[in-house]
Amino acid sequence: MTKQNKYDEPNFFSAYKQMPRSVDGLEAAGEWHILKTLLPDLQNKRVLDLGCGFGWHCRFAREQQASSVIGVDLSEKMLEKAREKTDDPGITYIQESIEDIQFSDAQFDVVISSLAFHYIQSFDAICKKVYDYLEDGGSFVFSVEHPIFTSRSEQDWYVDDKGNRLHWPVDNYHFEGLRETSFLNESVQKYHRTISTYMNDLINAGFSISAVRESTPSEEMLKNIPEMHDENRRPMFLLIAAKKDGSKTK
Repeated sequence: MTKQNKYDEPNFFSAYKQMPRSVDGLEAAGEWHILKTLLPDLQNKRVLDLGCGFGWHCRFAREQQASSVIGVDLSEKMLEKAREKTDDPGITYIQESIEDIQFSDAQFDVVISSLAFHYIQSFDAICKKVYDYLEDGGSFVFSVEHPIFTSRSEQDWYVDDKGNRLHWPVDNYHFEGLRETSFLNESVQKYHRTISTYMNDLINAGFSISAVRESTPSEEMLKNIPEMHDENRRPMFLLIAAKKDGSKTK
């Protein structure tokens, strides 16, 4: 199956690189204040970042004294930008789809991923791979678009005739699979799955779930960006931290 690679399309990439998180990095990402609390101590850790984009999380891991970081992304344009921003022999970038990654058993201590898995058809296959690639006791921490957000193809508010946001509709929640939606004014393919599927795929792969968080805006963002108050009306992101317990059998 051909892997979707919207980020190498010129118009889409041009719009993406102007987003606040693309310009200002992690502090401009609405979920970062939560995700960073889920990360383990990265000092001397071997880290893999799946869907690394511009490499913000890779560089953060090295700032936290990770011993080595590998960032994987399908997009050539993303990795070109990541390499421009990175001057560190401890970080390696690989152009590859997440579905096709091949690493050695126990090659990493920490695997992270930010807002990538909702583009992947089979999450359970990724969980099994990550489990194998992690050292016993290793951590798997990731964020995805929340299933409340991905359930409908129209990922948007219901509004009245004056444009006021009335509510966030949820529909077809238990019908998992492909959604043709719009992001940055372009047609994009995403995969919807339920919260229970995310959690059960992890458990079935052998992981122990240590934290589940649903995004809320930081106090600072609420203060500085008035429209962020609507982000408390529904969660946009789901964040999960899990551990590989080597004593468990799959």
